[in-house]
Amino acid sequence: MPPSFYIWQVKQMTLYLNEQLLQYIWQYQYFNASELCTTDGEPIEMLHPGTWNFNQGPDFHHARLKIADVVWAGTVELHMRSSDWSRHGHAGDPNYDAVILHVVWEHDVAVNDIPVLELKGRISGLLLEQYERLMHQELFIPCEDIFKPVPELAWLSWRERLLTERLYRRKLELDEVLIQTKNDWDEVCWRMLARNFGMRLNADAFEAMAQTIPHTQIARISHDRFKLEALLMGQAGLLKGRFHEDYPRSLQKEYYALSRKLKVQPITIPCVYLRMRPVNFPGIRLSQLAGLMSRTQRLFTKFRDGESVKEMREMLNVSASSYWDTHYRFDEESAHLQKQMGDMLADNIIVNTAVPLVFAYGQQHHDQRLLEKALGWLDEIKAEKNHIVHAFQLAGFRVESSADSQALLEMKKRYCEQHRCLECSIGNFLLKKTV
Repeated sequence: MPPSFYIWQVKQMTLYLNEQLLQYIWQYQYFNASELCTTDGEPIEMLHPGTWNFNQGPDFHHARLKIADVVWAGTVELHMRSSDWSRHGHAGDPNYDAVILHVVWEHDVAVNDIPVLELKGRISGLLLEQYERLMHQELFIPCEDIFKPVPELAWLSWRERLLTERLYRRKLELDEVLIQTKNDWDEVCWRMLARNFGMRLNADAFEAMAQTIPHTQIARISHDRFKLEALLMGQAGLLKGRFHEDYPRSLQKEYYALSRKLKVQPITIPCVYLRMRPVNFPGIRLSQLAGLMSRTQRLFTKFRDGESVKEMREMLNVSASSYWDTHYRFDEESAHLQKQMGDMLADNIIVNTAVPLVFAYGQQHHDQRLLEKALGWLDEIKAEKNHIVHAFQLAGFRVESSADSQALLEMKKRYCEQHRCLECSIGNFLLKKTV
């Protein structure tokens, strides 16, 4: 092979390489480790590469190496070039006093007495090319065109981590609301539930509506479903204007009386109807929400203490009031159809409201049983159907339960879209195939 081609290839590899990839390669020892030696010619025997340090200081702690005839224990620092040691300000920094090996892609200059290992020429060109492809793909997910299913145990472990990360992130969001509500789990549940009933397009409007009506006020009138419907729909801005039919006119009259008594104003975020199925129209969903709140007291406790998905579905099985059997919107009659919450919507509420709440409560109270129950419910429920899940299925992913789909939603947003392939078990698996 002509020398000019080798020089070009090395330059191309250097373009693909960075310190994060170099750290990844060292962590998993994805390089040719035969006849390792320092740049001074002393043999190196790898006893343990160390533990990757994601905080300040050297890149790997607790490493053990045999250099020449001496066994060393300490830290390892990695750079693209030896000169980066000075460029990064490590000279004179006591955090780096315990470094026993300086691992670099290219040794360009001697900077101190620390032994140096140069990896150039020891790393697979296929690995670098694969990494470059992952970093620059504009597909749905970076590995879409090279995806191969990972072993079942590896996927289950990765899925559990993704689910835990997703639910813990939701817990942090809930913590902020708990501070605002003085640790009122019923209030937090009410707001989350309302947002869930708004589906994707009306979620913000329904949550804003819930924030204007504390759960305690909902509880006071929960025995009267008509009043509850009037309050929810009025606060959501659905009772403005002139109506011809008795039901919306009665709701409007009731709402005006309630709003004066409670001193509340409707939200300014408009509810929308476009790009959604008619059964998800806001009037129907608010009527179902009112039905649920009038039938079930202390819903958070029901979620926390519930033992099965079947029990949750039965509790959530409510219908909109009879007016909506022949309507999708006020004053517009339609063919008869009872607007009952089916298992699909019930499962959506379990996945997006009940599970995060139970998991967060379990975290706060160090209750492992609740954590396991929340994750177990996801395994029992079928996978959600949306364009992201469908795209993963087309790419070759097996998606059967909500545990699968929720994990993939997290992976898409937190890993694929940010090209964090080195931190992804699937990306790791695909890169390992090139070593």
